[in-house]
Amino acid sequence: MKPRVKIEVSAGGVVYRVLNGIEVVLCRHDTLKGKEVWSLPKGWVERGEGVEEAALREVREETGLDARIVNKIDKISYWFFNPKEHVRVKKTVYFYLMEPISGDTSRHDLEVKEVRWFPIEEAISLCAYPGERSVLKKVKETL
Repeated sequence: MKPRVKIEVSAGGVVYRVLNGIEVVLCRHDTLKGKEVWSLPKGWVERGEGVEEAALREVREETGLDARIVNKIDKISYWFFNPKEHVRVKKTVYFYLMEPISGDTSRHDLEVKEVRWFPIEEAISLCAYPGERSVLKKVKETL
């Protein structure tokens, strides 16, 4: 039996600051297989919510930081298989460049194990997902 296809839309952000160079925030998660991964803050766009609104909410929830959108960076799309639901998922994630306004990275939600600022080069090498690495590379070129 062929698995059915599900479409998902998510949004997130690259929160940056300039101290001794450009720094960005990454979130550490545990995968289902128990592996730790560093990634950009992102999550589902909820019903009735705009993409930018979702990006700001997800950044606030996952990093503890309130931010403002500077501009749109890019969208990435990828496929994966969800064995629990026996579906192929096409996921599109919209990313925005953001500046922090307030907050504290220690106030992240429970699904995130740790939130840290990294120099952008280190963040690019640490980021677990190729699409997110490409988003960080675009930010580096832009800034």
